[in-house]
Amino acid sequence: MAKHLGEDTTKVGYEPKIRLYTKLHLGKEKVTEVTEVTDERLDDLYRLLVNTPLEANGNKPLGPKSVRHIHNIISAALDSVTGPRKLLSMNPAHTANPPTERQIKAAEPNFPTLNDHETGRFPPDIWQPCGNRVCGGGLTHHCLRDAALWTSYAAISCRRSEVLGWMWDLIRWDDCAIELGWVVVEEGNTYRLRKLTKDGDDNAIIYVDQALMNVLKWQWECQQAEKERLGPLWVDHGLVFARDGFKLYRCEAGGPQDPERVSARWRTARNRLHLPENFRLHDWRASKITNDLDNHENPVEVSANARHHSPGYTMARYGRRRAEGAK
Repeated sequence: MAKHLGEDTTKVGYEPKIRLYTKLHLGKEKVTEVTEVTDERLDDLYRLLVNTPLEANGNKPLGPKSVRHIHNIISAALDSVTGPRKLLSMNPAHTANPPTERQIKAAEPNFPTLNDHETGRFPPDIWQPCGNRVCGGGLTHHCLRDAALWTSYAAISCRRSEVLGWMWDLIRWDDCAIELGWVVVEEGNTYRLRKLTKDGDDNAIIYVDQALMNVLKWQWECQQAEKERLGPLWVDHGLVFARDGFKLYRCEAGGPQDPERVSARWRTARNRLHLPENFRLHDWRASKITNDLDNHENPVEVSANARHHSPGYTMARYGRRRAEGAK
């Protein structure tokens, strides 16, 4: 079967789904005019993935959303060989029956969100120094190493990858604005810094309040102190939330942070602050968007700050409390 190829991170996202699920079951099928890849064959594959425990998925079936994504990959691959003077005259994926949007929505877990009052109690706790004899709440003590990062997630609706890609030269101090030009993305078992391209929205700008800008000024001072402390061990990439020198190894200070390690540190902080045990970093984003909608903010602006493709998607995906209130 042909592969549908996009940008590098898209390829990396497609690769395990092609290798573990699509190629494993359809890899030997012939794509010809008398094709062995029929809509019935695809339907059998989708039912298998949804209903059968899979070793590659921790002995659990795939969720409907993942199976729908696999269908989209297959459909795009077959589209590339469909048409006049090509292998297929009609794409069998177009008449297959992948999981529906209703099935996907019904299977989505109901992740928690914090309202404005609950969110307001968070910053004072996360900025509380540990108070041991070497701490004193100073700029370089590790107890506050992530305070500015957690505050940034709580205050805005950026994705994890976007905040980790903030650059100092893209902070517009006078406008209280942050230009999103870079992201830190995972690719297989590694990660890297790359230009922002999601949703085709290059160099988007989000607007924040002065309180968050003050937090970023604190982060700047903290980072300058860290650079001075580490000297040549710091390799500057211009990142706002670069790797620091805490438990430094292989001279990696100053570069992008591993997103998975950031999430692991968040789980530790979450437990210390007695937040819901399943409250993820991404749930700050959901909380912010939901609270803005609850407070009757302009949905167009809320959607733009969240970098969604349309206000309609924002309202449908995050307007849950509004729907509950209407009932």
